Amino acid sequence: MSYIQDVLNGLVRTHPLQPEFHQAVKEVLTSIAPVLDRYPHYREQAILERITEPERVILFRVPWMDARGRIQIHRGYRIEYNSALGPFKGGLRFHPTVNLSILKFLAFEQVFKNSLTTLPMGGGKGGSDFDPKGKLDVEVMNFCQSFMTELQRHIGPNTDVPAGDIGVGAREIGYLFGQYKRIRNEFTGVITGKRLNWGGSLIRPEATGYGTVYFAQNMLAVRGEDLAGKVCTVSGAGNVAQYTVEKLIELGAKVVSLSDSNGTVHDPAGIDREKLAWVMELKNVRRGRISEYANQFKGSIYREGLRPWSIPCDCAFPSATQNELSGDDARTLVKNGCRLVAEGANMPTEPEGVDVFLANRVLFGPGKAANAGGVAVSGLEMAQNSEHTYWTRETVDQRLRDIMKSVHEQAYNASVEYGATENYVVGANIAGFVKVADAMLDQGLV
Repeated sequence: MSYIQDVLNGLVRTHPLQPEFHQAVKEVLTSIAPVLDRYPHYREQAILERITEPERVILFRVPWMDARGRIQIHRGYRIEYNSALGPFKGGLRFHPTVNLSILKFLAFEQVFKNSLTTLPMGGGKGGSDFDPKGKLDVEVMNFCQSFMTELQRHIGPNTDVPAGDIGVGAREIGYLFGQYKRIRNEFTGVITGKRLNWGGSLIRPEATGYGTVYFAQNMLAVRGEDLAGKVCTVSGAGNVAQYTVEKLIELGAKVVSLSDSNGTVHDPAGIDREKLAWVMELKNVRRGRISEYANQFKGSIYREGLRPWSIPCDCAFPSATQNELSGDDARTLVKNGCRLVAEGANMPTEPEGVDVFLANRVLFGPGKAANAGGVAVSGLEMAQNSEHTYWTRETVDQRLRDIMKSVHEQAYNASVEYGATENYVVGANIAGFVKVADAMLDQGLV
């Protein structure tokens, strides 16, 4: 552990004031200590120092003009973290909270998440502090075109393939791809998350939510259980949360919550398909707030300023944003009988919360494993683009199921091999790390 601590101390010195990045790296490195004890050549080859340093960090100015003719300036980023397994792959996030620390944590996590999918993808992340919420379409287009004018220098189908993330949906992907095509004069699979009629993949919008539920299914199966009849709480109300709820309903679970940044709605009767359709129209078309749900459906309760974690449940699916579930929240969930937590968002559980779940034998699916379905289907979109073909919905969904089963098997088997059975944090980190580290060693000191 002294080697790991030395690496972490050096990381804090060379990357100061980046708490999210430090948190993500610490979580991975501390859990892979048994690998370093068993295979000292990783230390001898300075693999931790190499794997924690991004290959490339790109920061650029994004000037654009709003609808009133005023010039606006934002920052654009692309973190090309590790390409040992394939082209850099990871989303673009447009949100006021975007900064270097958050994007580096996301890119670092993406490296191991992509490794677990078994697809040939490296890890990266990018975005801007631009907020598309409340902007006119023409303003979003102006920003995206300016952003891509710079980003196009650094990406390509065999170099770096961005996708969507928070604030970057089909509209933004369309504007970004259009500008890339305009500048480079080529129609190629340089970005994923495209609309279906011009190169997108079926199941891509659903993939992260569906995949999280498939991972939860596999965790429960180890204990001879399934999701039918389980009471589930879900945080968030965006893409991931919506399709998590959809798949849970399909598998017979009872979902009793959704949330946004203002508060949580609790529906003791359960969110059915009709209610979910109403939520999708509210959030995707009208851009409304989840508080409106309580006015629409009798018997539901809106809890302003609160998250769903005080609601009794069997399974919890944090699907909003990083560090949304604290240690106290975790203790409340355990006290109320929660037996499974699957992270639909990236790093939504604070370290203390993770410790609480593991200490109480709660089945805990960390984001790098549980929510790998999104990037997995992005990888499948890349494959379809390279073949200039479309796969059926059934084909993509089956491949997603198979990939999530494989992700689970890798994490579970590694947890058993290293004496931490059912500790999916240890298992996912070790399985993801070993594959990337060995590829780096194979490719020499680069």
